[in-house]
Amino acid sequence: MTSVSRVAPAPWSTTDTLPRSDGARVDHLVVLGLVPPSARVLDIGCGDGTLLALLRDRRGVDGRGIELSREGVNACLARGLPVIQGDADTDLANYPDDAFDVVVLSQTIQATRNPRIVLEHLLRIGRQVVISFPNFGHWRVRSELAFRGRMPVTELMPEEWYETQNIHHCTIRDFVGLCRTVGAEIEKATALDARGRPMRISMPWWVWNLFGAQGVFLLRRGDGSPSDAA
Repeated sequence: MTSVSRVAPAPWSTTDTLPRSDGARVDHLVVLGLVPPSARVLDIGCGDGTLLALLRDRRGVDGRGIELSREGVNACLARGLPVIQGDADTDLANYPDDAFDVVVLSQTIQATRNPRIVLEHLLRIGRQVVISFPNFGHWRVRSELAFRGRMPVTELMPEEWYETQNIHHCTIRDFVGLCRTVGAEIEKATALDARGRPMRISMPWWVWNLFGAQGVFLLRRGDGSPSDAA
């Protein structure tokens, strides 16, 4: 079994070493730690602009955003963020290659209709890609399915199955497999436990897959050859 230690460690190993920002979500702080200062950033599915504003204020990025909901776009504009209404499934094809230093897709890939195509576009238009997502392989999710026979409702997946926008649930190992399929290189990765704490790096993928509530990955285009990370 391949160990996560073969992936470059993130620049922190505990919540104590994460960038500080009062009231910010831990997964947003993880993303903050992966984005270099003054980078050109596109935040896709940016919601109300909380993460994009954090990147602007703490990293001085030249940030842009795409958000599907009109309410989200209005909230972003109220923060002074340059955000347009758009759909990750249809609008990314309009962006040129290497248009941004970093493209961010936070807690959104599982809500897209075509995750593979979306990921391929991200790798094309960004020199680096930061992706976070809830891990459907977490032990609590498995126990809900195994012992209660019901789709799980958790803090990261709070809606009932008939209301959720999540249409392509995946596990951390599923995502690693997708990276291999599209030839993406995993530069850094971490899993956050149910309390939002980064897990240890030197573990095999199956441990992250079982105990990680969410995954955060930093990717770049590979040489087209399959990754051996899975």
